[in-house]
Amino acid sequence: MDMPKIQTAIIFDCEFLVAENAQRRFWCGPRDPDPIIAQIGAVKISLNDSFEIVDTFKAYVTPIDRHGAQYQLDPFFTKLTGITPEVIDSKGVSLFEANNQLRDFAGDAKLWSWGKDELNMMAISCYIAGIEPCLPASRFDNACRLLLASGMPYEDLVQTRSNTLAAYFKLEHPPLKGHDALDDALSVTYVIQHLLTSQKLTSADFA
Repeated sequence: MDMPKIQTAIIFDCEFLVAENAQRRFWCGPRDPDPIIAQIGAVKISLNDSFEIVDTFKAYVTPIDRHGAQYQLDPFFTKLTGITPEVIDSKGVSLFEANNQLRDFAGDAKLWSWGKDELNMMAISCYIAGIEPCLPASRFDNACRLLLASGMPYEDLVQTRSNTLAAYFKLEHPPLKGHDALDDALSVTYVIQHLLTSQKLTSADFA
C-alpha cells in the first residue's frame, strides 16, 4: 500500500540565552546563563506542487532560571539578537505556552531545524523549567540532512549557518535579520523551496 503523501513541513529556529564566548565554554562559565529558549520562529511550507509558505509563527519566551527567577538578559545576547528586556516584558510568554503554541502550529507535520534546536527547546529548557516536553523527539529532524541529500558538499554544510544559508545559494529574498528565529527559519525555508522547485529534493525526503 502506498504511503500517504506528506503535505507540509515545519522549518523552525530558536534563539537561546548566551553570553559572550559562552559557546566556547560550553555554557559552563560561572556567569553563563543556562542555554534556554527566549525566542521561537517557525515556517510552515507546502510540500505539494507550489511549495508556498503557508504560515509563519513567532513567540518570545520569558526565560526563567532553575530557581524560578526571570533571567536578566546579557547585553551580548541583546546585541546579537535584538531581543531587549522590554520586548520580553511586553511579548514574552511562558515556555509551556510557547511550546504548546508551536505544537498547535505544527499540527501533524515534522519539525526541521538547522541542527538540533529541539534539544535546547524541549530538553534543556523544559528540564530547567520543570515541565514535560509537549512534543517527542521523533517529531524533529535535522535540516542539514536534507541539504546533504540535495548535493550540498559536506565541507560547506558544516561551515554554513542558518542565517547565511540563503546567501550561500545566492537566492533573492526579502531582507532578513540574522539571529532572529523567524528570519533564520525563513533563510532555511527559501533554500528548501529552491531545492524542491529544482527537484533536488522531493516530499519523500521529508519522511
